[in-house]
Amino acid sequence: MANLARRSGSPAGLRRARPQDRGPRTEYLAFVLAGDVYAAPVSFVREILKPPPLTPVPRAPHAIMGIVSVRGQLVTVVDLRRRLRLAEPVPTRRARILLAAASGGETLGLFVDEVLQVYRLSESEKEPAVAALGGDVAPYIEGIARPSLGSGLAAGGRRSVEGRTEQESHISVVILLDLRAVLGFS
Repeated sequence: MANLARRSGSPAGLRRARPQDRGPRTEYLAFVLAGDVYAAPVSFVREILKPPPLTPVPRAPHAIMGIVSVRGQLVTVVDLRRRLRLAEPVPTRRARILLAAASGGETLGLFVDEVLQVYRLSESEKEPAVAALGGDVAPYIEGIARPSLGSGLAAGGRRSVEGRTEQESHISVVILLDLRAVLGFS
């Protein structure tokens, strides 16, 4: 009888797919822009900062919020909401700046409304933009992801980037961005 108590509740022969059973995985950092969830490959993001005071740049393009000094290096901050022509709600204390590697060794700051967590997505959890959205799709949208509950690095109830458990912050659909295309560099 003691052995029965230790067995899982799943019927014999049925097994839940474990994350490692779904093939190679790519890490994406999920964040909020104008109420929707987007993600970009973690490999492009060097650091996540709380927004320091910005210095506006006269005559800069509309998407440029200003510049900040990060450990003595001047960083141009781009508002991803403006760049993608999204609504611009008033920034909250959850707003962050993602430091991303740009061309020529430059670092850009990408202003987002909130950082959620890192997802480890398999190819089976991603759909190409044209297949998922149909018609004309902006070139900066890589695809759509439907992450499974075990995709987040917060698996097992551990805390995600902003202190939520994975179950609290599970997202059903994530828009995958190609940051190189969004920012106009290759």
